Amino acid sequence: MGEDVGVRTFSREDRARYRDKVRRCLDVFAEMLREARFDLDRPMTGVEIELNLVDEASNPAMRNADVLAAIADDSFQTELGQFNVEINVPPRRLTGTGTADFEEYVRASLNAAEVKARAIGAHMVMIGILPTLRPEHLTAETLSANPRYKLLNEQIFAARGEDLPIAISGVERLAVTADTITPEAACTSTQFHLQVSPVQFADYWNAAQAIAGIQVAVGANSPLFFGRELWRETRIPLFQQATDTRSEEIKAQGVRPRVWFGERWITSVFDLFEENVRYFPALLPVCDPEDPAQALAAGEVPNLAELRLHNGTVYRWNRPVYDVSRGRPHLRVENRVLPAGPTVLDTVANGAFYFGLVRALAESDRPLWSQMSFSAAEENFTSCARHGIDAQVFWPGLGYLPVTELVLRRLLPMAHHGLDRWGLDPAERDRLLGVIEQRCLTSRNGATWQVGTLHRLESTDHLDRPEALREVVRHYVELMHSNRPVHEWPIP
Repeated sequence: MGEDVGVRTFSREDRARYRDKVRRCLDVFAEMLREARFDLDRPMTGVEIELNLVDEASNPAMRNADVLAAIADDSFQTELGQFNVEINVPPRRLTGTGTADFEEYVRASLNAAEVKARAIGAHMVMIGILPTLRPEHLTAETLSANPRYKLLNEQIFAARGEDLPIAISGVERLAVTADTITPEAACTSTQFHLQVSPVQFADYWNAAQAIAGIQVAVGANSPLFFGRELWRETRIPLFQQATDTRSEEIKAQGVRPRVWFGERWITSVFDLFEENVRYFPALLPVCDPEDPAQALAAGEVPNLAELRLHNGTVYRWNRPVYDVSRGRPHLRVENRVLPAGPTVLDTVANGAFYFGLVRALAESDRPLWSQMSFSAAEENFTSCARHGIDAQVFWPGLGYLPVTELVLRRLLPMAHHGLDRWGLDPAERDRLLGVIEQRCLTSRNGATWQVGTLHRLESTDHLDRPEALREVVRHYVELMHSNRPVHEWPIP
């Protein structure tokens, strides 16, 4: 939820007025789609990366306000927890050396920020879930100071009417109860943005949904939470549960969760926005003065503020985005399935794999989603989050097979083709997809490295679990700054 919303309470009249306004926004959005009023000339890509802050002992550092003041860079922003920050990378095209430009910008920005953070006793870590987090780190007192987070917390728990159970069964089991949404702050992600035309949007979104599980398996980096070894990408079930506004009775009625994979392939971007309005009540019913219909009739570009704010409180793993830049509206697919890290190179390689594969699938003669049920894509997603790079997945024409075999045999050649269509430099294409290939050949990603390191420290060095977790983070931070991709990281 990127909108700034001040402290306030909401009346019944506010909610009724907002419902009417968001539906009018939806009508105007439909009219804009019919009239093709969108920026199509230079499709751009973008990246956001959420980060954790740790202290010298590798524990969470509740210092994001101090760190942001020290960094003094508008690219860095606050996030939900006081131990979180986010970097927003300026959008650019993928042609030529676009991915190398992303990598250079992120690496330089993070290195400069790390120097300033270190001066006040904090370190920046790109990791899906910080292994040293404990329940006392995720309380109302550790929410960031921005009033919108307090307000969102209040509204989610007002909708639930009770505390939040979190139960995850993986290699080990976890069952805790939360009275705030701060467990969501444990989940730090990488978000890839891809600008597409309204005509192409459904194909790109469907393609992104079809490969979401594959992305998670190859890029998993969140196996540890509250001292337990859970799923290889524990961020997926944790985020689903940490923002759930439904009581047990409401769940039993089949009401949809706000963190949502979806339930069908789409034929238009309108399908997603319409589902959001139809299925989900407002969490933050804040109305903007703009009349979107009047703005459109006057030849202006409407902001559709209510529709955008509402969309930001429905947490699809592939989210539709309507935005206005330099006075022109555009649409983006926001890919939210991947954790942060482990390294800048790994992150950019994950992006190249996604951007190439999604284009190849979206522009294929026979769409994958005409051969594969939506439930099969969701099953892949869950299996890959649970088992990571060791998962078995379903693929049309191949049946069930190891995800590494699918990537090596079928998907990497498709990603090569897609990146060629984007106009990426061949040497850059091969460099980045080579990182994905080596991960699959070695079965080594961030999750397997963390688990392997933890087990070695416990068994060989005879450390207790808390001390072993601190050592995992210490080694992780050192290797993260080595510029070596994670498949080359040794188990210390």
